[in-house]
Amino acid sequence: MKEFKNIMTSLPEEKEPGLMTFAGNHRFLTYMGCILSGISAVFSLVPFLYIWMVIRDMVNALPKMADSTVLVHYGWMAVAFSLLSMLIYFGALMCTHLSAFRTARNLKTAALHHLGRLPIGYFKTKGSGKIRRVIDDGAGQTETFLAHQLPDLSGALVTPVAVLVLLFTFDWRFGLISLIPMVIGVLFLGKMMGPGMKDCMTQYQAALGDMNNEAVEYVRGIPVVKTFQQSVFSFKSFHDSIMRYKKWAVNYTLSMRIPMCSYTVSINAVFLFLIPAGFLLLGNLAAGRTYTDCLLDLTFYLFFTPIGVSMMNKIMWTSENTMMAKDALGRILEILREEPLEEPEKPESPASYRIIFEHVTFSYKDGNKEALKDLSFVIPEGGVTALVGKSGGGKTTAASLIPRFYDVDEGSIQIGGVDVRNMKTEELMRQVAFVFQDSHLFKDSLLNNIKAARPDASAQEVEEAIKLAQCQDIIDKMPQGLETVVGTKGVYLSGGEAQRIALARAALKDAPVILLDEATAFADPDNEYRIQKAFQEITKGKTVLMIAHRLSTIRKADQIIVLEEGQALEQGTHQSLMEQDGIYAGMWKEYQTAAEWKVEKEAVK
Repeated sequence: MKEFKNIMTSLPEEKEPGLMTFAGNHRFLTYMGCILSGISAVFSLVPFLYIWMVIRDMVNALPKMADSTVLVHYGWMAVAFSLLSMLIYFGALMCTHLSAFRTARNLKTAALHHLGRLPIGYFKTKGSGKIRRVIDDGAGQTETFLAHQLPDLSGALVTPVAVLVLLFTFDWRFGLISLIPMVIGVLFLGKMMGPGMKDCMTQYQAALGDMNNEAVEYVRGIPVVKTFQQSVFSFKSFHDSIMRYKKWAVNYTLSMRIPMCSYTVSINAVFLFLIPAGFLLLGNLAAGRTYTDCLLDLTFYLFFTPIGVSMMNKIMWTSENTMMAKDALGRILEILREEPLEEPEKPESPASYRIIFEHVTFSYKDGNKEALKDLSFVIPEGGVTALVGKSGGGKTTAASLIPRFYDVDEGSIQIGGVDVRNMKTEELMRQVAFVFQDSHLFKDSLLNNIKAARPDASAQEVEEAIKLAQCQDIIDKMPQGLETVVGTKGVYLSGGEAQRIALARAALKDAPVILLDEATAFADPDNEYRIQKAFQEITKGKTVLMIAHRLSTIRKADQIIVLEEGQALEQGTHQSLMEQDGIYAGMWKEYQTAAEWKVEKEAVK
């Protein structure tokens, strides 16, 4: 933990922290692993030299093989260096794995630690599926890179030096000829691994992230399909994300087809150059050279040069994986660069729970227009205020600004005369409870799901919250009661039941301010009745802001505010707004017409 705190402290000081920043005190293991891998790569070439010496002595001793006394020695030396190379490489991997595991852990810890400080609005904007993939897959890619690919890259970079020495040791002419296909291969490799490769990797990761995020939203949206009997084709964004990935993958593959084929052919064409060159050199022997000497040298290059092919492939794959690891790290660093909520130097506490929106203007970072424009209204303490209006009018945005899911661009939101930005986040969260239309339950027991609001709550307090939220029937039908784990062994809750559990959580929190956003959206008639009954109990004496698309649920609200395009166009009670014969009155008439049509349709059935 001390090491992690040191890492987190050093992050702001570095403009572009690298993987070694997150390795902490284990970074020396990575360096040691790379050094050992380089030594292992050099030692792995020695057996080829001894094997050639065996061939040389056998040819020179023919036909009297018994005269060669060092063949066995050369053989054992080849085995010894092979084993030594493997042992050193094993030690290198041990070092890099220990460092990689610590680095991946620190990356995840740093990201999750920082996510805990970010406003909830960040998660709604980015999508939980994309964030999870960035952290899990990013840490996994960097771990694989540090544990395997980085030491391999170190060995692949050291190998060319040793290879060049050996290529020019026996016959410099054969050495030069052996380099021709490698040089050609490097040219094609440069086309594939050039500056454009970084952009390709970024697009690849982005396409995967979008597809993963849309998949998560698709699964979560299945209850909506069942509730409103929509076609699965309504999830067009999921289908489009798959098609975008497919288009990118096909285009990228086609663009790499010629360079990759050319690279593969060129680096494997060494024999095409060596064999004709061997015939030419045999026909023009240099002074002091025999046919045997020339053939032995050619034999060495024929079985040694394939090492260059392996070396080139390692460089290619590790270079690509290096880009992927850098991209993965960059995405995690994007999370770490997100600014958390500013905490006040001198925090204040509200004396009451009257909420005031004062000339509030707000726009989302990726939005083209303002979501709220100079919005002002008052939510009286202990009263119920309802926000209504067309979809996209700014209702959910206004509610989200109260608990600081986002911060306003202009104006202020006050609770009891205190700007919410002047309250500590923990204090503000204690004052506000919220239930949204898409409330999610943890894959945990019902008891822990309810106690998430107050982990220290007593059993009696939990029972009282269950009673207030009308959840007892849900608990009674579960196999293990409150200890039943949601999401396992076929135990699932309907949308309305999940909302009632969320209401029990809000009741247990017993916060003075309650935000209800379309809380009955996915509820069937029975669940809606129970939820409305729970509302009456939970909201007694509380300051309540309610967003509802079913206007019948807000008739008794103390005030109703009609929002359209981020502005409050009408405000008053149900009766006073009906007398104005304005926007709300028109919405009410449409709602009544739809309700009557539904009743008539049911009667016909």
